[in-house]
Amino acid sequence: MDSSCVATSFRIPEQVLTSSGQRMQLLGFGTAAYPLVTPQVAKQAILQAIKLGHRHFDTAYIYGTEQPLGEAIVEAISLGLIISRDELFITTKLWCSNAYGELVLPQLRRSLQNLKMEYVDLFLIHWPLSLKPGRYEFPVRKEEISPMDFGSVWAAMEDCQRLGLTKSIGLSNFSCKKLADILALAKIPPAVNQVEFNPLWNQKKLREYCKANGVLLIGYSPLGASGTLWGSSRVLENEVLKEIAKAKGKTVAQICLKWAFEEGVGVIVKSFNVERMKQNLEILDWSLSEEERKRIGDLPQSRGCTGESFVSENGTFKTIEEFWDGEV
Repeated sequence: MDSSCVATSFRIPEQVLTSSGQRMQLLGFGTAAYPLVTPQVAKQAILQAIKLGHRHFDTAYIYGTEQPLGEAIVEAISLGLIISRDELFITTKLWCSNAYGELVLPQLRRSLQNLKMEYVDLFLIHWPLSLKPGRYEFPVRKEEISPMDFGSVWAAMEDCQRLGLTKSIGLSNFSCKKLADILALAKIPPAVNQVEFNPLWNQKKLREYCKANGVLLIGYSPLGASGTLWGSSRVLENEVLKEIAKAKGKTVAQICLKWAFEEGVGVIVKSFNVERMKQNLEILDWSLSEEERKRIGDLPQSRGCTGESFVSENGTFKTIEEFWDGEV
């Protein structure tokens, strides 16, 4: 890697997770790549991210990037970029085919093996449903979807935390209603709910509910997930965002990330392109005006990630409305 790639390390703002007292950078580096990249490409991108100052990394069993992430961290330590794994905040997720009480702990142990770690900082339930055990593919086979037994799965998640294999536990893609179902039976409440979040889907209702219940909302697809199976370029092509970016001499991506920060929401951003990685971090020394924030706040709202992959006429979830409990 040529030396021109090695930029100054950025200081990224942090938030303390109330559940564990851990510090977590508000800008996480995502490792879900669509189309899939080789493990070597993923590993090099993660090393570059560490050089730039990223200390919060987001992976999942289904992404196939736990192993390259683990290898990149081993290399980062040997290069002296970090002193130990304890400097990092690592999130991984339970895939739906392991969303059964007796399969949660075995999956986390496999994830830790992939990551070459003794613990993760945050372990999330990836989606609020179960799939046929043993199947690891996306898109999923809709006929293999079944309702998740929240009680047994959440109890197993709590066991993972009690055993010290994860510092905190949480959720991903849970509506207010499904989050309420978990809160009603939890002995250890979820620390986090990671969901789609960007100027065109600002999750106002869910954010208020999470805040009222001490759950931190973390956003994925802050730029609309352009180029993925579920995303589109609608955020990056939005005229209002383009106007604000032009007036400020910034990119639309920088406007979206800055807006998320100013809304107090942590986000997972994914780019394996070194220049864009740097741009994504160049959002700390300027602000949006009150008027600009109002214009962004007034944008029409609709989900980008509809959950359509999990919806079918004869299935567990018959409509998108049902899947999100009317929160569309």
